Amino acid sequence: MTLYFDAAAALFQVYPSYSGRWEDCLWLNVPGPVYGAETDNCATGRLEAPRHIHYGGEYFTEYVYRQPRTPDEVRDVLSAIEADPMDGYAWDGDQRWTPESVREWWRDRERVLEYLRDQVHEWERYDRWIPNQRAVEGALDFAAYIAGGTDSGSLETDLRIYLYWLQERRSPTPADRLPEL
Repeated sequence: MTLYFDAAAALFQVYPSYSGRWEDCLWLNVPGPVYGAETDNCATGRLEAPRHIHYGGEYFTEYVYRQPRTPDEVRDVLSAIEADPMDGYAWDGDQRWTPESVREWWRDRERVLEYLRDQVHEWERYDRWIPNQRAVEGALDFAAYIAGGTDSGSLETDLRIYLYWLQERRSPTPADRLPEL
């Protein structure tokens, strides 16, 4: 049994190239292969991948708050990517994130949590405007994921698995020791 699912490899099979630019990567993106960079703000991402995509930043663009970990989750995220008219998603994060930058993102997670708390009124407005967005639900899910209290596991564990992937370029097994954040 392996712990890391290579979502980038699955996406590269469908789309060998991508349009998003690392320089435009929104700071809210969770470290991993897939990220939003100058996506649209048409509120389509959560409709396609509600357990992975949320909105934020200066222009309320889309970002990835949970990396896909199964083929079904890749399909959901791929639907969000295909619905983005700006072609702002990319899946070359494995070549961009370093162990140091992942750890830095994790150390700065309070900034993300503060942002989520401060923007609740905006997501309530989104939910009134487009009821099936469930933007408040997504923000609460992201905050719980950071805190380690979701049915999908904890971001801390997922990031430790991702660090192993970055350092070893293979998935850890349950017997492997995961790096610290």
